[in-house]
Amino acid sequence: MFEMDIDSIRVSLVNYQRVLILKEKETERFLPIWIGPAEAESIAIRLQDVSVGRPMTHDLLVKIIEDSGARVSAVLISDLSNDTFFAKIVLERDSEKIDIDSRPSDAIAIAVRARVPIYVADSVLDKAGVYIDESTGDAIVPAHESTEEELDVSEEELKSLSAFRDFVEELNLDNLGTESN
Repeated sequence: MFEMDIDSIRVSLVNYQRVLILKEKETERFLPIWIGPAEAESIAIRLQDVSVGRPMTHDLLVKIIEDSGARVSAVLISDLSNDTFFAKIVLERDSEKIDIDSRPSDAIAIAVRARVPIYVADSVLDKAGVYIDESTGDAIVPAHESTEEELDVSEEELKSLSAFRDFVEELNLDNLGTESN
């Protein structure tokens, strides 16, 4: 499991989808995750400390969690399967740990409000993590010398991940890692 920071939220010039870029704290490895415009706005509003008149949905969820006697302790991007990322919001109540299934975008919107760490499972970074060529700004997708069994990836998933990798390689990532959000 690797702790991540939010590097930026970008808009793909290919299809105008929002891409949340997470950066591994200890290395220069990045994880791009497609998110919806509402979730992108929710995350950006909190990261930029923009004041809103009424609580947004993610603010409300954090308030409900806290008022119920629990607290958000972390967020985990736990899996990537069939082009879909999976996440868990980790709650603690008394000495009990509760994992709540979530979309990564919602989990991260909650994490930025609760000011808790964002983690990504090793297997997710192995499948979808990218490095950036400092001279060109191009994404470098590591070639896996491992077998499918070692990566726990089916042939079908490898084919669908190739579309993901093609998309990542088309992103303009020239100033990645140089912005705060």
